[in-house]
Amino acid sequence: MSGIIRVYKRNDEGVLEFREAWFDEDYSQFVMNHGVVGHQSKTDETDVADAAAAEGLMDAFAVQCAEDGFAEIPEDEQSWVVAQYALKTKDGTDRDRYLEEKAKDALISHLAWRGLGVVDRSEFSDSKLNIFILTPDVNKAVNAIKVCIRGEDLDFTKLSIGAAAFGETSFKLKYSPKPANSFTL
Repeated sequence: MSGIIRVYKRNDEGVLEFREAWFDEDYSQFVMNHGVVGHQSKTDETDVADAAAAEGLMDAFAVQCAEDGFAEIPEDEQSWVVAQYALKTKDGTDRDRYLEEKAKDALISHLAWRGLGVVDRSEFSDSKLNIFILTPDVNKAVNAIKVCIRGEDLDFTKLSIGAAAFGETSFKLKYSPKPANSFTL
């Protein structure tokens, strides 16, 4: 089974929409999630007998999405957004590792339900915690990250956000709690 299918298309007004589907083995359900990128999605679940039945639904979903003009967005056509926390120590403390897990879990869920991409990885480097997100829409992802971190009460005052096109190494500052004009990893 191929995990998750995630596809996008611009509608007639130029608005980016998404559809995704996966098999939830825990509940034996085929799950479809769809909506406008950046907004809370709608979800439909269908009970299935087994993984083989789910595979058939996944195949049908992929065919229908292609017929409707939806397609995957290649990684190199997306952008990186980095949610960055300033830390008090070079390599981070146990408290910082707890923050890393809480922030990653919150962002994974918040961004996924809005079609805004995936949390790719996180790392501690030079007194910073960097959480890397691959997204099809930088501005909406930046806004969603701010809403998510504030809503989860995850020390918003230490958060900065930078963005760069896929393959670029120079990040532009998109948000900082205090006056700043640059963003470094």
